[in-house]
Amino acid sequence: MFCGEVMTTVNITRDFLQRQIRDKRASGFQRSHHVTDPFIKRLGLEAELQGHTGCVNCLEWNERGDLLASGSDDQHAIIWDPFRHTKLTTMHTGHAANIFSVKFLPHSGDRILITGAADTKVHVHDLTVKETIHMFSDHTNRVKRIATAPMWPNTFWSAAEDGIIRQYDLRESSKRSEVLIDLTEFCGQLVEAKCLAVNPRDNNYLAVGANGPFVRLYDIRMINNYRKSVGQSTSAAVHTFCERQKPIPDEAGQYYVAGHLPVKLPDYNNRLRVLVATYVTFSPDGTELLVNMGGEQVYLFDLTFKQRPYTFLLPKKCQTSTGDVQNGKTTNGVSNGMFLPSNHIRIESKMRLSSTELPAHLEKIKQQANDAFARQQWTQAIQLYSLGIHQASCNAMLYGNRAAAYMKRKWDGDHYDALRDCLKALTLNPAHLKAHFRLARCLFELNYVSEALECLDDFKGKFPEQAQSSACDCLDKDIKAALFTKTETAEDKKANSSIRFHSFNRKESIPEDELVLRERSFDYKHRYCGHCNTTTDIKEANFFGSKGQYVVSGSDDGSFFIWEKETTNLVRILQGDESIVNCLQPHPNSCFLATSGIDPVVRLWSPRPETETENGRVVEDMESAAQANQRRMNADPLEVMLLNMGYRITGLRGVGPDGSDDEESSEGQVQCRPS
Repeated sequence: MFCGEVMTTVNITRDFLQRQIRDKRASGFQRSHHVTDPFIKRLGLEAELQGHTGCVNCLEWNERGDLLASGSDDQHAIIWDPFRHTKLTTMHTGHAANIFSVKFLPHSGDRILITGAADTKVHVHDLTVKETIHMFSDHTNRVKRIATAPMWPNTFWSAAEDGIIRQYDLRESSKRSEVLIDLTEFCGQLVEAKCLAVNPRDNNYLAVGANGPFVRLYDIRMINNYRKSVGQSTSAAVHTFCERQKPIPDEAGQYYVAGHLPVKLPDYNNRLRVLVATYVTFSPDGTELLVNMGGEQVYLFDLTFKQRPYTFLLPKKCQTSTGDVQNGKTTNGVSNGMFLPSNHIRIESKMRLSSTELPAHLEKIKQQANDAFARQQWTQAIQLYSLGIHQASCNAMLYGNRAAAYMKRKWDGDHYDALRDCLKALTLNPAHLKAHFRLARCLFELNYVSEALECLDDFKGKFPEQAQSSACDCLDKDIKAALFTKTETAEDKKANSSIRFHSFNRKESIPEDELVLRERSFDYKHRYCGHCNTTTDIKEANFFGSKGQYVVSGSDDGSFFIWEKETTNLVRILQGDESIVNCLQPHPNSCFLATSGIDPVVRLWSPRPETETENGRVVEDMESAAQANQRRMNADPLEVMLLNMGYRITGLRGVGPDGSDDEESSEGQVQCRPS
């Protein structure tokens, strides 16, 4: 039996006829079909807009898409006609330093523009008279992002490196801002807010990115109502000296984090590798959150079907008489000492085991992936397995094979993705031998050494014929050697279950409320690899298409990357800057993309004519480009600086700290080949 996703059929001929017959459907037609795979494959440079004299740090379309605003290191804002490639308005913003954010104020007739800059100021401008009408000086460090919301046309928000999110209301006579969120109350004085975004479908929700691996989602309305109620209660009652009012109610915040990052943070810190959310944005329907994690990859979080990170806390009493069947054992939500999220699919072995058969076209894709694996083309194999999984989401073999490819490639986060695939394969088929063994190897590589040993012992008991294999023997020796050399104090052991979320900086004093929110964080749904984001802290990633069908991101190598959202496959790389691409803003209703970076120009991209045979901006060898970016991310900081200055560094390692390209991890017959 084949268990897969029902593919959505699109009758473009019918839609085209409806557009002709009923004019009111024209906009819907345009939105539905404005970004398609053929257009992505033909995307090329249309024009360069020249007018700035410094790096262009921010771009913003108006709601209709007929105006484009840009802000620069030259402290000027320019309003462009993107279709005629001309400047409409140029004005000095009054800022004394680099502009990092520009926003049109909703429902202002595109007359009001807001800017935030490195001079710690937020300015409001009237474009019709080219004057600055409001200046806010409440922040004490660089202002990195401005956010607006259609539901509140006179209100906007700012995020700055003083760790504070401020809320502005232009109707207030005082023309001052108020503190909405003070991250220093939760994360210490060293925290810096880097980005923020308002949910387009429900303007009550605000996403905030800062330094560190966590992204925060807040309910603005709940915070404001809570503040009002606290204000009323404090004026009506007498409080004791020791009573502490929470700045934000418990229910108003929710955290998201890639599950492997907190435990990797000490290693990253030792290598002077900084994790910081440089950009956050919501999908067009508001159900997904996209994060460009500086120092790592791009992550997509599902806000509707949330899932917990895969934690491994080894409860001693995990065996019960009743419960779900998971990984071959009857448990109460715990198997092999590993906590499986409550939203994990229950095993119905009869149905799942029958899903190993694939239709002919998917069997062909699987064989192509296996061939790529045999050629050690790990990324190609991963993309082919992902294509198969997208169409056959209940096939355990595809998950197990993709896990093997992740483990061989060894890019940042690959072992955690492999672990997720192994758990998924075992959920679908508890008797999946290779997935069980690979799970033990992943646990070991992720430094869950005790858990790896328990998982391996469980594997030996479940598959006794494999217990004496060379693969089992080698992994067993590796685990026991690691346990022998691991010197944990009693305090370390006591705090082991929370090291993932607590240990970031010895100088930090993190309140209990913050620790609880971190422990309750939700994991990512998809991960997008290939770009590099280590040099600038304003690098964007965005959805492309009316339904967010694609994901785009800038990169330190001067390129921008385009992935299919659901398969996570890389489909296009284009050279967008001589140094670094920071900004990518898709047009609201056309296959049209504006980018900028270190060069003092704005570049516009659109599908080129089919008769145009050459596109000099296309990066043909995408796998090599992605591998080079992985080397860049794992290079010594001095080497990265030299690379950014144009020097060529030879001998950089091809992978991260977990191993080298030619390393064999001694998995033996159990792991080496995909099924």
